[in-house]
Amino acid sequence: MEIFDNLGAAAAANLLAPAVLFFALGAIAGWLKSDLTIPDQVAKTLALYLMLCIGFKGGVEARVAGLSMQMLSAGGLGLILSFAAPFAAYGVLKLASKLDRATAAATAAHYGSVSVVTFAAGSEYLRIIGVEFGGYMTAVLALMETPAIVAALIIAGGRAQSDAIRVKPHLWREVLLNGAAVLLIGSFVIGLLTGERGLTRLETFVGPFFQGALCLFLLDMGLVASRRMAAAPQLNLGLVGFAIIWPVLSAVLAILASRALGLSLGDASLMAVLAASASYIAAPAAMRMALPQADAGVYLSLSLGVTFPFNLLIGIPLYHALARLILG
Repeated sequence: MEIFDNLGAAAAANLLAPAVLFFALGAIAGWLKSDLTIPDQVAKTLALYLMLCIGFKGGVEARVAGLSMQMLSAGGLGLILSFAAPFAAYGVLKLASKLDRATAAATAAHYGSVSVVTFAAGSEYLRIIGVEFGGYMTAVLALMETPAIVAALIIAGGRAQSDAIRVKPHLWREVLLNGAAVLLIGSFVIGLLTGERGLTRLETFVGPFFQGALCLFLLDMGLVASRRMAAAPQLNLGLVGFAIIWPVLSAVLAILASRALGLSLGDASLMAVLAASASYIAAPAAMRMALPQADAGVYLSLSLGVTFPFNLLIGIPLYHALARLILG
């Protein structure tokens, strides 16, 4: 088909993007056991900077666009997908592996929650190829951070998880006030309030520096992903297959729902990217607190070591091509 005739070229262009190449450099350095490292505090600062930029620019664009039915539809769809995905993912994981209840629930939470960096890479990809999308998709990103974590708690709420249930008050604080959610939502609101006047004042900070910071952050992600996979427990074929096939199926479902709601091509593409992404910041922090008995080596290796590289290298252009095909 004509749409997929250009998929190879689009994927090649994505693979040759500086941010993706820096991720590959980090992954290669990690596999070769290089002593290249990004200090933890620098990596955290870069993550905060990226979230501030994404949230603020999204708020500005949302103000320019104004409140719309597409914005409300996208937000509602994001909430539903994030909350429902862990229940389905949990069932598939139990069939595809012998994971215990806690580990399967924690892993399912990661595949219902979202990845800020995958969203950033998807947004940049769409900008490069000239596809417009609503700034309010940043708000959708923020909305999709926590429902999956709540769903995982419901899944893990059996007798064996009684200890986790007792710490629920502290968990709610961790879930609702985690740094990623606060910064994303807060910067989005600031961008919404200040609009283009605020963007003019911060244009240099949130504009030209963004690509460089993204490249440096993805270099660190490549290092972390490769080193974690090298030290990971033996992952069976079912789990690895899940980490690749599940994102594609989630993306297709998100695109079909986006079509039913009348979302634009750009919004549908980003909705697919969000649905296909897997959290490795907010969800691990919450699961470490709520389900300490869950095997972090499984859910972090799958989300960061398998799904994140797949989405970055192949998934993003694939999801956009599927969105073009399904939306016509």
